[in-house]
Amino acid sequence: MFTEIRDITAFSKQEILALRIADNQQHFIETTRQCLAEAERDRHFTPLGLYKDNSAIGFAMYGVFPHDDQSQRIWLDRYLIDERYQKQGLGKYFLQQLIHYLTVKFNCAHIYLSVYDNNAVAIRLYQQFGFTFNGERDDKGEKVMVLEVCRHDNH
Repeated sequence: MFTEIRDITAFSKQEILALRIADNQQHFIETTRQCLAEAERDRHFTPLGLYKDNSAIGFAMYGVFPHDDQSQRIWLDRYLIDERYQKQGLGKYFLQQLIHYLTVKFNCAHIYLSVYDNNAVAIRLYQQFGFTFNGERDDKGEKVMVLEVCRHDNH
């Protein structure tokens, strides 16, 4: 299985827009169209396509945001696998790939995300990878989870 995390280009945008999640997941995450529009408006966000054997099968978006303590927080802000590719282990696989990608790219010690209280499937997935609730809520009222990652200092 050949997999890749790719930047979204004008060429790949249509296949990203074609991604769909299951009906019972609709209220947990924005559409890829909404996400791409948000990334156009707010340059803190970077959208990514998740590919398996050269087919777009998922989407993620990360952001780098200043925090109150003058540090920067790396956020895995959106993450989805197309409904046709769910229940194949790809959610776990790509979450591991995204954690590695963000850790290497930013040499970060923590990765943040937020999740709705009633999104039990996502919470279980994130907890399997070591994300824990930190007691905060984001500006939409979602609970914030954080993963402490091993840093790869460039000495």
